[in-house]
Amino acid sequence: MAPRLFSSTPSDRHVLPGEPPVEVFLRRNARAKRFSLRVSRADGRVTLSLPTWARTSEAVAFLREREDWVRGHLDRAAEVQQARIGAEIPVCGIARPVIEGTGRAARFVGGALQVPPGPRQGPRLKALLTAMARDSLSQSVALHAERIGKVPGRMTLRDPRSRWGSCSSKGDLMFSWRLIMAPPAVLDYVVAHEVAHLVEMNHSDRFWDLCRRLCPDTDTHRAWMRRHGAELLAWRFEPEG
Repeated sequence: MAPRLFSSTPSDRHVLPGEPPVEVFLRRNARAKRFSLRVSRADGRVTLSLPTWARTSEAVAFLREREDWVRGHLDRAAEVQQARIGAEIPVCGIARPVIEGTGRAARFVGGALQVPPGPRQGPRLKALLTAMARDSLSQSVALHAERIGKVPGRMTLRDPRSRWGSCSSKGDLMFSWRLIMAPPAVLDYVVAHEVAHLVEMNHSDRFWDLCRRLCPDTDTHRAWMRRHGAELLAWRFEPEG
C-alpha cells in the first residue's frame, strides 16, 4: 500500500527513498492545473506543487517518474555555505577571507571581512554587505538613469530567491543585496536591465536593444548569473546556535 503523502493541510512532506533520501515538500494549490516540480537553486529544496483535486497515487507516480530529474538537479545545486569566521565570502567577485575583528560591527578592511566572534557573525556580515551593495547600486542606478533621461523612484534592497532585481510601474527599483558578491560588471548589468524597464516595461526587442546600449556585454553577464547565481544564493547569514 502506497504511503499517504498528503494531509488536510496545504503543505506536507515526503521522503523519497534512495541514497541519499530526498525530502520533498508537497504543496496543494487551488490555482494549479497540473503537477509541477521545482528544485531551489538557493538551498536544494524540492517542492512538488499539485492541484487540490489530485489523487495521492497520481502524485506518487509523478514524483517517482521524475526521480532522476530531481537527483540530477540536486547534484548540480550549489553547496550551502555559512557566513562565519574562517569562510571566504565573495565580494565584488573576489573571495575575501572572514577574520576575527573587534567592536560590534563587521568591517571591510585590507581586502578582508572583519567580524567580532559570537553567534551573530552572519547578521553582522549581512549588514555590512548590504551597506556596500547600497552604495554600489545607487551609483550605478544614477549613472544609467541619467543616460536615458529618467528619474527612478525609490530603491530598496531585499533578499529574493528567484530574481535579482525588479522595476515597478511607478519606477521603483528593487535589487538583491547579494549582488555585491558578484563582479562589479555583473552588478552593473543587473542595474542597466532594471533601469531599461523605466522606458520599456517588457522584454521586447526594443527593451533588449536599450539594455545592450546601456551595457554592451549584457549577454556575457547574463550568462555569468545563470552559471554562478546559485552560488551567491547558497550563502547563509542567519544567527548560529
